[in-house]
Amino acid sequence: MPAYRAPIQDISFLLNNVFDADTLFASMPGTREVGSELTSAIIEEAGKIAEGLLAPINQSGDQQACHYDDGVVTTPDGFKDAYKAYAEGGWAGLTGEVAYGGQGMPKTLSALIEEMSFAANSSFALFTILTTGATLTLSQHGSDELKQRYLPKMYEGMWTGTMCLTEPHAGTDLGMIKTRAVPQADGSYKLSGTKIFITAGEHDLADNIIHLVLAKLPDAPAGPRGISLFLVPKMKVDEAGELTGERNGVRCGSIEHKMGIKASPTCVMNFDEATGYLVGELNNGLSHMFTMMNYERLSMGLQANGLADSAYQTAAAYAKERVQGRAPTGAQQPEANADPLLVHPDVRRLLLTIRANVLAGRALSIFAAMQLDVSRFHADAEVRLRADKLVSLLIPVQKAYCTDRGFDACVMAQQVLGGHGYVAEWGLEQNVRDARIAQIYEGANGVQALDLMGRKTVRANGELLALLSEEMDAFVAAQPAAMQPYLAALATCRESLAKATRLVIDKAAGNPEEIGAASYAYMELMGLTLYCYMWQRILASALAESGTSGYSADYLDSLVKVGEFFFARQVPKAASLLAEIEAGSESIMALAANQF
Repeated sequence: MPAYRAPIQDISFLLNNVFDADTLFASMPGTREVGSELTSAIIEEAGKIAEGLLAPINQSGDQQACHYDDGVVTTPDGFKDAYKAYAEGGWAGLTGEVAYGGQGMPKTLSALIEEMSFAANSSFALFTILTTGATLTLSQHGSDELKQRYLPKMYEGMWTGTMCLTEPHAGTDLGMIKTRAVPQADGSYKLSGTKIFITAGEHDLADNIIHLVLAKLPDAPAGPRGISLFLVPKMKVDEAGELTGERNGVRCGSIEHKMGIKASPTCVMNFDEATGYLVGELNNGLSHMFTMMNYERLSMGLQANGLADSAYQTAAAYAKERVQGRAPTGAQQPEANADPLLVHPDVRRLLLTIRANVLAGRALSIFAAMQLDVSRFHADAEVRLRADKLVSLLIPVQKAYCTDRGFDACVMAQQVLGGHGYVAEWGLEQNVRDARIAQIYEGANGVQALDLMGRKTVRANGELLALLSEEMDAFVAAQPAAMQPYLAALATCRESLAKATRLVIDKAAGNPEEIGAASYAYMELMGLTLYCYMWQRILASALAESGTSGYSADYLDSLVKVGEFFFARQVPKAASLLAEIEAGSESIMALAANQF
């Protein structure tokens, strides 16, 4: 199977040419020193790590998997050494708060690193992103004392982090959680309860694991309003931030046997009067945890997009070399028994669909990450608020649409290889298995779609979409004559999206079931519109750079041709998605429960 190659050229083009990240970073106090030379050096080094350190232990890690023995979890061979190199390289603290030993880099940069890591080894990447999310939450909501005690070691990679939300009886409906936190005289809390599906809840890579746990006080209000957030270390830590050697009351009860990401332990965690510390305000834990959730959901889209890119590389190489049949127009290699697979239109359809969606998904992820950075670093409060609103709209779409298209891409790549795609040696069946979870965890995609349609659209009365429309209007207004033939595709998507938005807002006033009935198709329509917008921006840059930049004419021409494929073969789906939304809820709700 071909070795994974980090997509440095595509990343560079998007970051520097399409999104002009330099200008954004230079405009914000916290990122002014992050110039193109620094970002290029970091991206290139991260690519080398993905290619040389993570990819070689990906397939063996899947085959060996994690092992559980009486509360102890052992990771596959090579993972401890890889994690040690990762930590010693300073990658754990890349986006961390400078005051506590972090490097203060923007999320836009780390998002691209995450995609490469997920492409090379999704199981390994999960250990790292959970720590990044936990440190971000602690940085934004923790007390100075907690930050001083825990952040330095987490930024050094000596300690890792988790996010403990789900319980056996309470998945998405977190208001039902039963984990209890009892106040103690010294200001700490004793936590008791069970959490499930905890990624990297127990492992042998680091000296300590810092759990961020949702729990309720005995007298807390019912439902989500009574949830608080607590920091619970696996090993107790003294006031100086050093291990005491005493184990806390938290233990891994088992690990799940899963379809994919087998080298990442998915744990059942039992808290038995474990000592914990309040993060932020009482009864505001769900809001605090959503700081981490937005970043983790972005990461899930990056996971699927990375795996799609990895799958594309394998499938494209195979299609160029594997000879099967003859081209419809006649033999292309008459001296051989057959022509390469790439001569067949349907093979090209599969590969072009993957490539078009990977590039658009990467661009959308950068766009969303840049809004996260603006909301964190920008000096103007109004600009930060606007970015926050865009984040709330973009993240559900980026998470759901990127993971759906990413999984589809892995299956398409498998199809290109035929029977070879189904066997383990080529690695594509692992990509399919590893990508499948991205559609489920951190809020299943149906939940993301419902959030987008209900809270972010109907209840917001289209206000958030109006902000996105302002972005698109400004882009369209600035386009030169060379871009005019392409703008109709974006107008088509936007018209369908606007019509669907007005329709559902109006119908939901009389029937709330219309929200859920329309939600998934609406998410897909918005995702398609955003991908179309991303391709408009890519083509605008490719056309502008032709003959004037360091990118070859062949590379820029390939971008234009892939974009034209997207407009011709993907944009027409907007009409069918609108028709699905217009069909309403009646046919969905007509069947009685006993008829299922």
